[in-house]
Amino acid sequence: MSENVMHISDSEFSELISSSDVPVLVDFWAEWCGPCRMIGPVVEEIAEEYAGKAKICKIDIDEHRDAANQVGVQSIPTVVIFKNGQLEKKWVGVTSKEDITEALDELM
Repeated sequence: MSENVMHISDSEFSELISSSDVPVLVDFWAEWCGPCRMIGPVVEEIAEEYAGKAKICKIDIDEHRDAANQVGVQSIPTVVIFKNGQLEKKWVGVTSKEDITEALDELM
């Protein structure tokens, strides 16, 4: 697991997205979710490539439902990007690394 991926809780979620001076990518996932395991390595690669330029986070929805409810997560994996506390982009299901990095680059 990448040291650049932050595993955050409900209590950390709001503070992190509102106080960050860089884009924040959040991967909502669960251990039992097959597609989540497919996108996990992509999120880790992005965390390595964007170290210092974006915050890359994961939230286990089985343990932290409040953050998922705040964002309206109804299916996983769901990947969202926030900038200045605002939701900028949201993907539901497996998405490509290129789509995610293109969105991050636009927000930098």
